[in-house]
Amino acid sequence: MSDALDATPYDALLLLSFGGPEGPDDVVPFLENVTRGRGIPKERLKEVGQHYFLFGGVSPINDQNRALLDALRKDFAEHGLDLPIYWGNRNWAPYLTDTLREMVADGRRRILVLATSAYASYSGCRQYRENLADSLAALEAEGLELPKIDKLRHYFNHPGFLAPMIDGVLASLADLPEDVRAGAHIAFTTHSVPTAAADTSGPVEAHGEGGAYVEEHLDVAEVIAEAVRERTGVDHPWRLVYQSRSGAPHIPWLEPDICDHLEELHGAGVPAVVMAPIGFVSDHMEVLYDLDTEATAKAEELGLPVRRSATVGDDPRFAAAIRDLVLERAAAESGREATPCALGALGASHHLCPVGCCPARAPRPAAAGADSPYA
Repeated sequence: MSDALDATPYDALLLLSFGGPEGPDDVVPFLENVTRGRGIPKERLKEVGQHYFLFGGVSPINDQNRALLDALRKDFAEHGLDLPIYWGNRNWAPYLTDTLREMVADGRRRILVLATSAYASYSGCRQYRENLADSLAALEAEGLELPKIDKLRHYFNHPGFLAPMIDGVLASLADLPEDVRAGAHIAFTTHSVPTAAADTSGPVEAHGEGGAYVEEHLDVAEVIAEAVRERTGVDHPWRLVYQSRSGAPHIPWLEPDICDHLEELHGAGVPAVVMAPIGFVSDHMEVLYDLDTEATAKAEELGLPVRRSATVGDDPRFAAAIRDLVLERAAAESGREATPCALGALGASHHLCPVGCCPARAPRPAAAGADSPYA
């Protein structure tokens, strides 16, 4: 890539994440932020918060974001990329609006956003864009000069995101007892979403059975499974399954659930399973509870050997991938030549979310897309 370390026109990168409580007193207020406007009683939130209380009321996601920030800053510095990195959350401190206010005060006017979600979906992309629009509206109401904000493309199939997950699956297979290793199945897991949301994920032309959300995960699973075949000589059967469902029982969500899938595999005589959480960037609460606690307990009940492979986290290859994506987007914005990196069958994702991409049930302004009111 020409001018490989030139991030012009951007003058800052914003790591945008979900946020999480950092102590027992934070749990219910955090959940109130997450569920604001849904009318969920506080007592119900206390019940939901038991997952957090099992871990001392602390979500690991904030420390994982701090580690990723360190990895990104280290990578940028080592490669001579002079681009300051900030961090803001949707649902807990540091809050997005506060961080954007700080960035404006620091003179940042062209901001790239890295969301800690790799795939196309309403909750994984457009909702973050809606939060950006809300924060920009708040700054506008304060009379502040608004920065121009762009969002990095979906990175689900970038080699630097895939390579750590491939190594994680290989390590988990190697950790299984030798007598069950060759017959192990791989359960690629991601967050379940309502089927209606999945069907309308991605650009309009991708809408349909599962939409871009399912298509992208299947593409990643195939890439990883093929890499495992090449490096082990074993063709491990696999399936895309889901976890962390949180919706009303009468609303259809993507299935099968990981625990149901483990029961099915055990009933079919499968000797072992590797659970590979490809839908998650780091080992946050839904990985630690839904897989390491709940699904692992189900496997122990069944007498089924399982291993859970690592997420990408702050792997240096992921940090390098983000640097590559920043330079790719900067080149595109400046009219410089750039060759996007992508594995699998789908190719590189769009830079600008088109109109109709991952629509909300009730239309709301969303920044950093073709329909942004803050162009």
